[in-house]
Amino acid sequence: MARKKNKQVRTYIDLFAGCGGLSLGLHLAGWKGLFAIEKSPFAFETLKHNLIDYKQHFSWPEWLECKEHDITEILQNYEKQLKKLQETVDLVVGGPPCQGFSMAGKRMKDDFRNKLVYSYIKFIELVKPKLILFENVSGFTFAFKNNDKDGKVIPYSQIVIEKLKLIGYDVKPHMIDFSNYGVPQKRVRFILVGSLSKNADEFIKTIQNKKRNFLKNKGLNQKSSVADAISDLLSVNGTSETPDRKGFDSGLYSESKSRYQTVMRKGYARKEYIADSHSFANHKEDTIKVFTKLLNKYPYRNKRIKKGEKEKWNVLKRSITVLDGDIPSPTLTSHPDDYIHYSEPRILTVREYARLQSFPDWYEIKANYTTGGLNRKYEVPRYTQIGNAIPPLFSELAGLALWEM
Repeated sequence: MARKKNKQVRTYIDLFAGCGGLSLGLHLAGWKGLFAIEKSPFAFETLKHNLIDYKQHFSWPEWLECKEHDITEILQNYEKQLKKLQETVDLVVGGPPCQGFSMAGKRMKDDFRNKLVYSYIKFIELVKPKLILFENVSGFTFAFKNNDKDGKVIPYSQIVIEKLKLIGYDVKPHMIDFSNYGVPQKRVRFILVGSLSKNADEFIKTIQNKKRNFLKNKGLNQKSSVADAISDLLSVNGTSETPDRKGFDSGLYSESKSRYQTVMRKGYARKEYIADSHSFANHKEDTIKVFTKLLNKYPYRNKRIKKGEKEKWNVLKRSITVLDGDIPSPTLTSHPDDYIHYSEPRILTVREYARLQSFPDWYEIKANYTTGGLNRKYEVPRYTQIGNAIPPLFSELAGLALWEM
């Protein structure tokens, strides 16, 4: 489905924007960004390179410096400017960081990032957009165990719903599996749509009605597999020195082997050479031996190796899954060591992560490839940027549906 051709301009603001998965989809659907708020300089560098500098997608207000920002500081320093936006903004998208709610992680009740939900609500209260698209992990809908004397156990999703209703929004929550929308990854997310026009129900009806033609017009199937996404990026195609990562090699493209690959490679200027961020890890020999054994003999794909079996397979990692090339991948996390490539004894590259998240190859991922130790609390390297993103393929379809509300 092509971008909207009429002259009408519909505007949005992206909160907790990350590297731009939501904004990219909305850009492709014809929306115009006003500005984006993202705290991480790493993630903002990627968003800025692609959507601000290259695509000139955001108009950006004069009162706000075009750089990374903490939403708390925005609320403290620019309340008057935000209030002036009331009745002028069509849409606010985004959701607070999900690490504290994630069922795949430690799920910490006291994670300070959980409180950013209230900053989100305050922003909505000030700007009063016509529409809201809120996204978070499925764990957002589960209450934390509460030892308080009153015994109240309320999930954050319910807090957001009740607060938005008080502000005046009609809201409708959904659990959506992106693998049902052409994304080669089984990724279930909590999606909340809010509308001042009392028509929040229309969103899910519209994306369901548009889905088939949307994917057909792109040349995509409703279901795509891991191999559909990344089989043209194998290391056996040959390697070349990684342009932006000293001491590492990147893989060369083969010919496209699926419709999905053809769509992802469209518009990439260096298609005869290497894909951006397609840099292979330098595995030790012992690691390659373990991965090879798992590929050849481990009986289960797309399932974490059970805790009791790790010693048998000589697995030292916290979590590891051998991918299945014939079906969508499980939900990608921000830890690249969690997955073994479906046919080669290695972890995935950043570009393969991006493919499984439906980022086109022209979308260049910036900043460090990885990080470790205490830096994990502060830095958002390339793998984490992609692992935290909303798939742009779904975001584009969502943008088309929201356009009609």
